Amino acid sequence: MENPKTIVILGGGVGGLIAARELRKRLAKKHRVVLIDRERQHVFAPSLLWLLVGERTAEAIQKPLQRLERKGIEVRHGEIEALDPVARQVTVNGEAMTADFLVVALGAELAPDLIPGLAEAGHNFYTLEGAQTLAAALDGAPAGSRVVVLTAAPAYKCPAAPYEAAMLIEARLRERGAPGAVAVYAAEPMPMGVAGPEMAGAVVQLLQSKQIPYHPEHQVQSVDAAARRLTFANGSTADFDVLAYVPPHRAPKVIRDSALAGALGWVSVDRNTLATQFPGVFAIGDAVSIPLQLGKPLPKAGVFAHGQAEVVAKNIAAAIAGEPGDARFLGHGECFVEIGDGKAAFGGGNFYAEPKPEVKLHAPSRKWHLGKVLFEKAWLNTKL
Repeated sequence: MENPKTIVILGGGVGGLIAARELRKRLAKKHRVVLIDRERQHVFAPSLLWLLVGERTAEAIQKPLQRLERKGIEVRHGEIEALDPVARQVTVNGEAMTADFLVVALGAELAPDLIPGLAEAGHNFYTLEGAQTLAAALDGAPAGSRVVVLTAAPAYKCPAAPYEAAMLIEARLRERGAPGAVAVYAAEPMPMGVAGPEMAGAVVQLLQSKQIPYHPEHQVQSVDAAARRLTFANGSTADFDVLAYVPPHRAPKVIRDSALAGALGWVSVDRNTLATQFPGVFAIGDAVSIPLQLGKPLPKAGVFAHGQAEVVAKNIAAAIAGEPGDARFLGHGECFVEIGDGKAAFGGGNFYAEPKPEVKLHAPSRKWHLGKVLFEKAWLNTKL
């Protein structure tokens, strides 16, 4: 009979939540499954897009992480201050905890401070607060308002989100009877570039169908909040009345300060097992960087964190049982692409395919929008 083990999961986002649930289902009660997060609420991030256009309330898209305790998962709230992957030890609120297995699912840190003036001038709709303030700004915007949706760095999680936001904002302003001039300024050379030029072209066509100008390869250097002006590295500028932005991302400081950090600060893992170089330590989701053959990393998205979490949980459970872990993450993923007016497109495929990902985008319809609504409902009602 195996000795009791302690599995510690850092982070209560999609990856951490799924890893905890799957481990608890697969392990005997004598084994501890502990989830640690600084936040008390789990926010269903895909619904932030609906929150920013007034189609959801903040209360409707979050649930307390503490609900996991009903399933036999220990939940601890606190700041993760130190992480030692060699000893599999984590320090939370001054207290050290050692794990037999450690799953790092800390996500990406949003860093608007890397662009002077950005935080003061606009709304970071990748956060609950930012989506709420953006919704209020849009509701108060008069007809003809210049709304800029900005990606402040070339790589960020949820690659479709800024393009969805632009189309949802356009539809929201039009429905209010106060249509605005919505434009996208992107640091990247094409939308969702990792999925290939066909996918990028399809997204650009969707923007064009909404008469939303798209300005690629515009790396913002600074933002003047008083003048409401963006200045880009190529010398151009853009004025705005409302600024909705995706901030630069970086690995969380506790990872950057640990031996887990790779050359770019993110965690390097085996792309199929999500194992790190340290025995018993795994990393999943937005905290990792998985290079693809075409020279770009696997996108940071909840669907990948979900799949990776299931693989890690299966293999940890197998290891505890003294069995070989044969679960593998194979790079498949999909996502809905909201376009407003009650419609969405749907894209998906094999991101590990070589020499480039094999991804297809299905045309927008009410069916796909309803699919996302049902997915949101199922997640909030069954995962917590």
